[in-house]
Amino acid sequence: MIAESTPLASPRTNVRYWILAILFVLTTVNYADRATLSIVGTDLSKQLGLDSVGMGYAFSAFAWAYVLGQIPGGWLLDHFGSRRVYGWSIGLWSFFTGLQGFVGGLDVRFAAMVLFGLRFLLGAAESPSFPANARIVATWFPTAERGTASAVFNSAQYFATVLFAPIMGWITHAFGWPYVFWFMGAIGLVFAAAWPRIMHSPREHPKANTAEVDYIARGGGLVDLDTRGKATNAAPARWSVLGELLRNRMLLGIYLGQYCINTLTWFFLTWFPIYLVKERGMSILKVGFVAALPALCGFLGGILGGWFSDRLLKRGYSLTVARKVPIVAGLLLSVCMVGCNYVTAEWAVIALMSLAFFGKGVGALGWAVISDTSPKTVTGLCGGLFNTFGNTAGIVTPIAIGYILNATGSFNLALVYVSAHAALAVGCYLGLVGEIKRVELRG
Repeated sequence: MIAESTPLASPRTNVRYWILAILFVLTTVNYADRATLSIVGTDLSKQLGLDSVGMGYAFSAFAWAYVLGQIPGGWLLDHFGSRRVYGWSIGLWSFFTGLQGFVGGLDVRFAAMVLFGLRFLLGAAESPSFPANARIVATWFPTAERGTASAVFNSAQYFATVLFAPIMGWITHAFGWPYVFWFMGAIGLVFAAAWPRIMHSPREHPKANTAEVDYIARGGGLVDLDTRGKATNAAPARWSVLGELLRNRMLLGIYLGQYCINTLTWFFLTWFPIYLVKERGMSILKVGFVAALPALCGFLGGILGGWFSDRLLKRGYSLTVARKVPIVAGLLLSVCMVGCNYVTAEWAVIALMSLAFFGKGVGALGWAVISDTSPKTVTGLCGGLFNTFGNTAGIVTPIAIGYILNATGSFNLALVYVSAHAALAVGCYLGLVGEIKRVELRG
């Protein structure tokens, strides 16, 4: 009698890396759309007659809506899933990006108000994006790979400058600033059309096999979070859940730390190119290329920080040590930005900014930490609350720097302001956060 042969198990697929690549590209476009105003700001402010305070408020318009939309966006993600909500988000933010290109054709008395309104709508449309990223990473990646995965999509904020700043600088120089908005809006609309065909949950993805889904689930991935008919039930929308999250000392420390870290992010997204033009005398075309070098260092730092954190975890260090070491070390390095106040050579300024960018990239592990700690039933809401704190810096930082410039006529105090927040973020993680672990809601 011939024994039947047992079929060999199929090798484990690695579709999660494809999903991560999609998030990286999408987040690159996301951040490039946010940064459009900083690249065209010098030319646009002249045409619209905006001073430094007016530009500060224009820069902050995005963040007002972005912050207000975080908790509703998180709720939508928990109740309707990442795929559906994110798809609508991409289409809307791309549409509002393109509309900003028409502001230059309006009467200057109304153009500034319309620009503020469109930036506000852009912020509202983008508000679910990062909570959705964190939610998708928590779904597709086991805990031991989550630091690297979160660092990859988060590092796209730097890659956006590396890739698009030279392009946007050239478009502004060659065709005029409105074309920057039209170009970026068109790219986003193409991505929105493709989104439903390229994004699925682990159990529903046609290319992910059972071996990969089981591997993710065994490692702590929330594979059923967005699966139709199997998704984890979202916690009821009630104020007590928000109160419980805010009373948790660990989460509060993470939230406050993200506010401080994002102060650096928003300086780079808004005033940094203008700093190079006005304080250092560079042309807008040169700035498009020069700004890419610190951003490239931030990108490399972001990848290194996530890899190093996961490496520590795999070597047997606790989750607390694995996440805190790169965060603290990277942010302490970012403080070197203040050294730009004491050098005059262009190469020295770019070197210090590149080092600060690199350190900020290494330390920007907040989204990995929030994926590690969010209660399973409110991952979107917890991510939204985290991003609410973080992007309040997007309101405060551009306006504060605008007033500093108006009062002093120099960026010196502005760089002190930004650097101090890096040091404060270190204090939050060392003094408030304590042990990093997943929160369990009561009742």
